[in-house]
Amino acid sequence: MSEIDDGVVLVLGGRSEIGVAVARRLAPGRVVVLAARRSGDLDEERRTITAAGAGAVHTLEFDADDTSGHQPLLEKVAADYGRIGVAVVAFGVLGDQARAERDPAHAVAVVHTDYVAQVSVLTVLANLLRAQGGGQIVAFSSIAGVRVRRANYVYGSAKAGLDGFASGLADALHGSGVHLLLVRSGFVIGRMTAGMDPAPLSSTPDQVADGVVTGLRRRSRVAVVPGALRLMFLAMRLVPRAVWRRMPR
Repeated sequence: MSEIDDGVVLVLGGRSEIGVAVARRLAPGRVVVLAARRSGDLDEERRTITAAGAGAVHTLEFDADDTSGHQPLLEKVAADYGRIGVAVVAFGVLGDQARAERDPAHAVAVVHTDYVAQVSVLTVLANLLRAQGGGQIVAFSSIAGVRVRRANYVYGSAKAGLDGFASGLADALHGSGVHLLLVRSGFVIGRMTAGMDPAPLSSTPDQVADGVVTGLRRRSRVAVVPGALRLMFLAMRLVPRAVWRRMPR
């Protein structure tokens, strides 16, 4: 099993439960950078990662929707803290499906955060890591993007687009020394899904983080969490459309 790349651990979406859980596992002896909006309110996340043995934890202001700021921010991370070893792209929104069906601006906002901003930051990261000669990137797809459901088609369509983009980018990076891990998870029980009934084969942020670390060590192209979802993904593609449109979230 390979070693995870040396260097800074960068979490874009620094208050993400999954992002923090991944950083906690990679923290011992490393510099960790948490980038998020309201970066002054990341004290709890900083304490958690410091307690896990990080050499230093820094926070940066980061607005994922401001795509013009992606390149300057990532260049600043490399200039101020050193080579990026692992970049975890952990930001995203679930949005309100009912509102998105009534309000085009809300639908566009969800897709902008969950797809357009991801395309931007992944492209900048890929170029930066190529230039430094290596590094690892983690991107998060979802069961929602494997086959888009009527119940959450705005969010699902963004995840479907991201899944395709990240898969193609991974191919483009082949042989460059840069490794991209695409994580396809099921329903994750956490702040983002608070108040929703857990779906079958749900997981926790810690379980997803374990899958991420294993995938990074193995240099896997795709990590499915939990692994039993692989069979569900196959079955989902076979359900007739008349049945599929009535499927719950």
